[in-house]
Amino acid sequence: MRDKFSEIIFKNSQRNKNIVIVAADISPSGKMAKLQKGSSSFINVGVAEQSMIGVCAGLAIGGKKPFAYTIATFSLYRPFEMIRNDLCYQNLPVTIVGMGSGTTYSTLGGTHLSTEDISIARSLPNMRIIAPCDPLELEDAVNFCCKNKTSPIYLRIGKSGEKNFTQNSREKWTFGKIRKVLNGYETCILTYGPIIKLAFEVKQNIKEKISIYSCHTLKPFDEKRVKTIMKKYKKIVVLEDHSKIGGLSELILAEGYKNKYKGKIISFSLKDQFINCYGSQSDLQEKHGISVKKIINSLK
Repeated sequence: MRDKFSEIIFKNSQRNKNIVIVAADISPSGKMAKLQKGSSSFINVGVAEQSMIGVCAGLAIGGKKPFAYTIATFSLYRPFEMIRNDLCYQNLPVTIVGMGSGTTYSTLGGTHLSTEDISIARSLPNMRIIAPCDPLELEDAVNFCCKNKTSPIYLRIGKSGEKNFTQNSREKWTFGKIRKVLNGYETCILTYGPIIKLAFEVKQNIKEKISIYSCHTLKPFDEKRVKTIMKKYKKIVVLEDHSKIGGLSELILAEGYKNKYKGKIISFSLKDQFINCYGSQSDLQEKHGISVKKIINSLK
């Protein structure tokens, strides 16, 4: 996803000279590296994430389209006050890119894990949140952000090696709309971000034909589509690489109560605990009860 972001932002910057990448002590990858060489379209502020947000606010006020770009924990957590006051309070069209979100940086410890970011971003007035599930959705999301003229956006992405899952989807990516990726019957999986790969692994290992939906826009949330989903399916599985507090799981449970849903909602989210272990991303997720085997067992 990191390389796809670089590719698409570079293409857009060639068409729109107002696009500016403001990075915080992170080396640009792929085609974005070209922007760094002798160009005013790339600014690296160093280890100064608060300044990164302040610079983006000033650029936006001056008519530019800035992207604040660094690792997710440092793009959102460290400069939170500046995001709240400089961007959200003034409702400026700045895109905050949280790269390597969730448990992606599984070998670097708790300081590099952004497992509460959606909850934090959702609490901010004027903030919108997009979490694409694969590089193809990321392309659509970046193109949308490049045309954005109002309100800040938190763009939550993975890092590298993510596969595409939406190439055969019958529904196009649309901001603010839940997207059906795979069609099934009595059971559906609602998810977002790169963890969608587990949904497809579940699909490959069971006989039942399940539906898979990408809930790529977490704010504003598509309550209308959720209502139709709850009328169609007897079982809804929520799958996310985020804390159970403030993420998709809470959204779906709230909608279930509001719509008097009579079916079964099964949530697979990270526990309300700090992650103190190291290992692969799947190791960390499994310690928090998220695995293909456990999802399959829950459907029996």
